[in-house]
Amino acid sequence: MASSRDDLKDPKFWRAVVGELIAMMIFVLISLGSTIGWDPPYIPSMVQISLCFGLSIATMVQCFGHVSGANINPAVTCALLVTRKISFVRAISYIVAQCAGAMAGAGILYGVTPASVRGGLGVTSLGHGVSAEQGFAIEYLITFELVFTVFATIDPNRKDLQGSASLAIGISVVIGHLFAIKYTGSSMNSARSFGPAVVMNSWEDHWIYWAGPILGGITAGIAYEYLFAAKTTKDTISHCMLSSRESEELVEEKVSTV
Repeated sequence: MASSRDDLKDPKFWRAVVGELIAMMIFVLISLGSTIGWDPPYIPSMVQISLCFGLSIATMVQCFGHVSGANINPAVTCALLVTRKISFVRAISYIVAQCAGAMAGAGILYGVTPASVRGGLGVTSLGHGVSAEQGFAIEYLITFELVFTVFATIDPNRKDLQGSASLAIGISVVIGHLFAIKYTGSSMNSARSFGPAVVMNSWEDHWIYWAGPILGGITAGIAYEYLFAAKTTKDTISHCMLSSRESEELVEEKVSTV
C-alpha cells in the first residue's frame, strides 16, 4: 500500500509509534499497580481495579489521541486495520510498540514493588472452573463491547455526540472489568496480558488473551462500520475504500477534539 510507504517517511508516524509505546507503558504500570495486594491479607477490590484500568485508559486516550489516535490496544489497532482506517505498516508498528510498552511498564512495576507483595503482578488467568472455551468467549465479548464503543465515539458522521469520547472509552473498560475479572482477569487488551506474562514468565492459557480480544475487536469494527455507522451502507463501503491516510486523519481529528 502506498500509504504504508508514506508512513515510513513521515516523522509524525514515528512520533505516533513512540506515543503508543509510552501510553501503553504508563497504562500498564499504573493499572497493574492497582492489583498489588499491600500488607496482606489486604486484597484490592474489583471496583478499585476496574476504576483504575478504566480511568487510566481514559487519561491516556486524552493525552495521546492527537499523537497516534491512542489505540493503546492491539484489538483496536487490528479493527482499524481491517476497516482500512490505518495502513498495514502502521498497524504492525503500533502493535510492536504496544507490546514493548507493556513489557516496560510491567518491568518497571516489578522493579519498584517489594517481592513480598508482588504476587502475580497482574498476570491474567482463568477463574476457578472457567474453561478455556469459556474464557475465550468472555474475552471476545468484552473486547467487542470496548471496540464497538471506540468506533461509535470516533464516528465522524455522528451529530449527537456530546461529552468526552475518552471518558466513554474508559467507562467501557470499567464495565468490562466489573463483569469479567472473576472469569478471566478481564484483559480486553492482548498487550496488557503480554507484558506481565513476559516479566513473570507465566504463559498458561495465554493464547486466549490474544485470540479472544483480537477476534472480538475485529468483529466489532466490521459490525459498526458496515451495519451501525451513522451513514448509509453505500457511504460506509465508500468510506472504507478511502486511502488509509485519509481515514486515519478523520479518526485522529475526532479524538483530538474531545
